[in-house]
Amino acid sequence: MTDRALLPTGLEDVLPIDAEYEASVVDHLMSSFATYGYDRVKPPLIEFEDNLLQGSGAAIAGQTFRVMDPMSQRMLGIRPDMTVQVERIATTRLVKEPRPLRLSYTGQVLRVKGSQLRPERQFAQAGVELIGADSHAGDCEVILLAMDALTKAGAERLSVDLGLPRLVPALCESMNIDSDTQEELRTALDRKDAASVKALGGKEADLFAKLLDSAGPAKPAIEALKKLDLKGEANDLRTALMSVFDQVSAQAPDLNITIDAVENRGYEYHSGVTYTFYAKGARGELGRGGRYIAGSGETASGFTFYIDSLMRALPAPTAKDKIFVPFGTDVQQITDLRQKGHVCVNALEQSKDPAGEAARLGCSHIFKDGNIVSL
Repeated sequence: MTDRALLPTGLEDVLPIDAEYEASVVDHLMSSFATYGYDRVKPPLIEFEDNLLQGSGAAIAGQTFRVMDPMSQRMLGIRPDMTVQVERIATTRLVKEPRPLRLSYTGQVLRVKGSQLRPERQFAQAGVELIGADSHAGDCEVILLAMDALTKAGAERLSVDLGLPRLVPALCESMNIDSDTQEELRTALDRKDAASVKALGGKEADLFAKLLDSAGPAKPAIEALKKLDLKGEANDLRTALMSVFDQVSAQAPDLNITIDAVENRGYEYHSGVTYTFYAKGARGELGRGGRYIAGSGETASGFTFYIDSLMRALPAPTAKDKIFVPFGTDVQQITDLRQKGHVCVNALEQSKDPAGEAARLGCSHIFKDGNIVSL
């Protein structure tokens, strides 16, 4: 006989206490997004594959489950990420809405495979997208909103890592480095492989080595980047990074900020400054985001939180107090208890030992003679 508790790799049942706690954390996040003027949207779990994978969606093609729609006979994709769906809504159904457009979202996603840091293949996301904001103040707003939302959800010892995934491609293009070498160089930089960077960088190996060495706490990293001889698009990207850092640090002087100008993994479609959020001691990033070009050609910024990672960064949940209500208790008394915020568990039949029954059901209190009595 099949073991019905057995689930596919990367999938899990979230059980009592944990499931309610996760839902409450998501509610806190969405409430924080709303206070900044971000309106909630709800895209479908599955949609036409060609729509889902258009534009920036091409970056998630390898993580997308595909099925045939028996109604339309067209291929459908189950979303592995919600950002591209929110972008689609902004640039189609809400294309005539005033800009900048502020949207928030939450929902489940499904991926073909997990990663070493996140083996889960199904997990919840929550995030925001700011569509049509060209200034770096938009990046600043998004970063500060992320930190505010995480703090209100209970996360502590937070930090943000700023990146420039377009910087290395811009340099390679200006140096006429061939595409194969570019790819190898990007991989070496992502892996922090100084020897390979030196071998692949050619006459500009020293520049790439200095970029690699600049990663770390923000202020020293900014000073190191200022000393580099960058021109054209590369210089524009550096200026953007410095502007975002200046604005964020001015409004959140105690925020721990690091910079890694060469990190690229997971940021293939971003066009400007990117941001990754961490909590000290928690496995993996809590979320990530950045600036990109939407399908309509508009500049956009946003972030996505990975709720499974966030839950690992929070204190373990505790069970709520529950009041056992013996069979036959006046309905109005029970209603009054619930209106006061108490959790009441009704007995469904008479019991010779109400206190024992309450304990068996995991209740912490019993309602007895009009009073709440601790067990």
